Amino acid sequence: MFNSLQSKTVGDIVASDLVAEKTFNASDKEAGNTATSQDHHHESDDESVDKEAQNGVRAIEATTSVWTKRDLIIAYILIWVIYFVDAMQQTTTGSLTPYVTSSFALHSLTAATSIMSSLIGGIFKLPLAKILDIWGRPQGFAFMLFLLEVGLIMMAGCKNVETYAAAQVFYWVGYNGMSFSLSIFVADTSALKNRAFAFAFVSSPYIATVWIGGPMATAFLKGPGFRWGFGIFAIITPIVTLPLLALFVVNYLKAKKQGLIPVRESKRTVVESIWYYTIEFDILGLLLLSAGLALFLLPFSLYSYQGKGWKAPMIICMIIFGGLLLIAFVIYERFFAPKTFMPYELLKDRTVLGAYILSAVLFVEFYVWDSYFYSFLQVVNNLNITQATYIVNIYSIGSCFFSLLVGIFIRWTGRFKALALYFGVPLTILGVGLMIAFRRPDVNIGYIIMCQIFIAFSGGTLVICEQIAAMAATTHQYVAVVLAVEGMFASIGGAIGSTVAGAIWTGVFPKRLAEYLPQEAQANLTTIYGDLVTQMSYPVGSPTRIAINRAYGDAQKYMIIAATAVLAIAVVAVAFWRDIRVKDFKQVRGVVM
Repeated sequence: MFNSLQSKTVGDIVASDLVAEKTFNASDKEAGNTATSQDHHHESDDESVDKEAQNGVRAIEATTSVWTKRDLIIAYILIWVIYFVDAMQQTTTGSLTPYVTSSFALHSLTAATSIMSSLIGGIFKLPLAKILDIWGRPQGFAFMLFLLEVGLIMMAGCKNVETYAAAQVFYWVGYNGMSFSLSIFVADTSALKNRAFAFAFVSSPYIATVWIGGPMATAFLKGPGFRWGFGIFAIITPIVTLPLLALFVVNYLKAKKQGLIPVRESKRTVVESIWYYTIEFDILGLLLLSAGLALFLLPFSLYSYQGKGWKAPMIICMIIFGGLLLIAFVIYERFFAPKTFMPYELLKDRTVLGAYILSAVLFVEFYVWDSYFYSFLQVVNNLNITQATYIVNIYSIGSCFFSLLVGIFIRWTGRFKALALYFGVPLTILGVGLMIAFRRPDVNIGYIIMCQIFIAFSGGTLVICEQIAAMAATTHQYVAVVLAVEGMFASIGGAIGSTVAGAIWTGVFPKRLAEYLPQEAQANLTTIYGDLVTQMSYPVGSPTRIAINRAYGDAQKYMIIAATAVLAIAVVAVAFWRDIRVKDFKQVRGVVM
């Protein structure tokens, strides 16, 4: 399928949408794949629970069928509050982490644990999607809340690196899992035409919390200490999350009482139940995929800690075995799996595949140009920590704000492809491309801020549009899985982007330093290369500082050229999407936004 699409030009694909729009009707579901066309009643006004869906999907459809508009409004207020607390917690604990790990600074396990815990937290979305679909949304959310609490409590009381390492794994799995569960709640309770705005609304707390984390962390450090920085959120988090959990449970029980959720009497033995859930969860497929991703992605972050770098036997083995496991996963899912993690037809759908490719590309280019941006601002532009932080946060603030406008636009027009293709992608290319000229010494900081604003507005557009594209091409049954796989592509893109940035930095910066540094500073080349404080210690305008700034400019130029080149793939990826009109697409049931 993908090979056949490659033979078409971008112009052919865009033009074909005009014809496709006229020929697609309600029974086509504007999805065009066998995985979704089997549920024709999704396009009708039928509000009954989909009896073909998995248990978790049926349960949430029954829940939204019995709750009231008041319950819906309360749910969204609670979700917004949870996102606010989660975002505040993330920015605060992120600021506290260096103080927690300072006593472990010389322990090799610390860096590896940080990388591994973040990776596990991202990959765990894959099995969590199956938990949400099979056991239920509240059950998965409660489990993630429990893991987050365990992680926070352990970090508050950790006294050695082993405890901290375990706490990081629990924390990141719980944090990412809670965020993902809330995203699925929003998808469950919003019509597709309103979902872009709903996603933007619940993400809006980040506009405020980027300013709160630093002052809160400082207050804890000057007051009760960093341990209470974790402890206070271990207390607050259940207080703000349990009301939402209770709201869903109460309405679930109401739906069950009304007979909307059939009582299932299992006559399976323990062994038969274990085998049943092994099949339902596609355990072998999940193990192959999760282990393959972990082994394949981890070396991209750990190679710099090995004496031989990419040539280290451990790094080579992990990449090879990770790749083999991923190939084995594809073969198993295509030919042998009794129940697949994700319908194979969806992966052949050009809209879904295009959304996944765009997700990966956005993370590749972002991590390429952003990896050393903070250091550049401090060294080359001579900004203090607060000023540099404000500029770095332009993306978070701008993208969250502009995504609200994008949500309103999609609600009004029912379209998202044109917005991404003719506005989002070109503005991203413009913003990143202009930095080739502006991210260098002796350029006014205002031009860099302008580029950040362009990238922020386009980022808020593309992230929302690619998620809506992926969800619009499937049914409610597969929304959780589709979003989980989208997150997997983002993780892969981020790993590739960080590696490219690191390779350019280590390949260009030290060589340019050796070339530009004055003779009296050559003896300090290694120290200057590896230490930000040393770089900033040389007076602005001194020959050594000018040489450092020139070396930064050369390295940044190649990074931004690479990021701009990668964005060419984004044009093709978005052009492959079908121009789905989300206004005409009924995907969820009951009282929804």
